[in-house]
Amino acid sequence: MKIALKRIDDGFNMEAVDEQGHKVLMDSSVENGGKNNGVRPMQMLIMGLGGCSAIDVVMILKKQRQEITDFRIEIEADREQGKEPSLWEKAHIVFYLSGNIDADKASRAVELSMNKYCSVAETLRQAKTQLTWEIKLNS
Repeated sequence: MKIALKRIDDGFNMEAVDEQGHKVLMDSSVENGGKNNGVRPMQMLIMGLGGCSAIDVVMILKKQRQEITDFRIEIEADREQGKEPSLWEKAHIVFYLSGNIDADKASRAVELSMNKYCSVAETLRQAKTQLTWEIKLNS
């Protein structure tokens, strides 16, 4: 993997581009001297957790011939207070799945993602982040 990052203003606004040309804007908060023109790098890590797990769960359920009509994730995460660097202390993921999906298969798909396949989850776990989750099926 190769990522190119460049500063695009006189503050902290950065543009990251991957090998395929996909772009992401990052910035700092106004309180920290940024202009709030992009995602904070630590937020991006939590977004990556959601994306990584979402791909796993959808892939597993599709292989099991489950019909997914809607899928979304919400994540609440807290960082350590009063520390530098301030790591993620805990993250709680809520998986919202709709469709003709067996509850046991949904539960197993999420379990496999969070404990076996999702590299971002394991990266956070190695950093001592407490990961919890729940599934809301057809709600």
